[in-house]
Amino acid sequence: MCNMEFLLAVDLGINTGLALFGSDGRLYWFRSKNFGSASRLRRAIPWLLNQEEDITTVIIEGGGPLLKIWDAEFNKRNLTVLRIMADQWRQEIFYQREYRNRKDAKENAKYYATKVIEKLSESGLTSLNENTAEAILIGLYGMKMLNWIDSINKTLR
Repeated sequence: MCNMEFLLAVDLGINTGLALFGSDGRLYWFRSKNFGSASRLRRAIPWLLNQEEDITTVIIEGGGPLLKIWDAEFNKRNLTVLRIMADQWRQEIFYQREYRNRKDAKENAKYYATKVIEKLSESGLTSLNENTAEAILIGLYGMKMLNWIDSINKTLR
């Protein structure tokens, strides 16, 4: 695919959610992985980033010591990295009433991620946990930031 760019969306954690989007506005894959420890995560990050050689941008939600592990690998690569916090994408995607508490936010993330999968992915929904759902929505937010899509609402509503 000529001139295609790819965005890897990461919901940061030991249990990490991942989603890969293309500049064509498609969701190519989504998954989660429980690494069990920070040291296993550290060893896995290069492997994860090498799975898709055409990744041009990473959008990552979260902070703290785990972000430092990812940043160490980002610094070795020619990637654009967008660092965000949950409130940033939630304010764009959810109505305020939909993320008043953690439980509502997680349930609504699954609901909206299912809509994204239906509209932007050729693969069907098999299973969807909170981390994967959030990675999908983080990626949708990232596509809007990169101007790969015109509107988040067109996808969700």
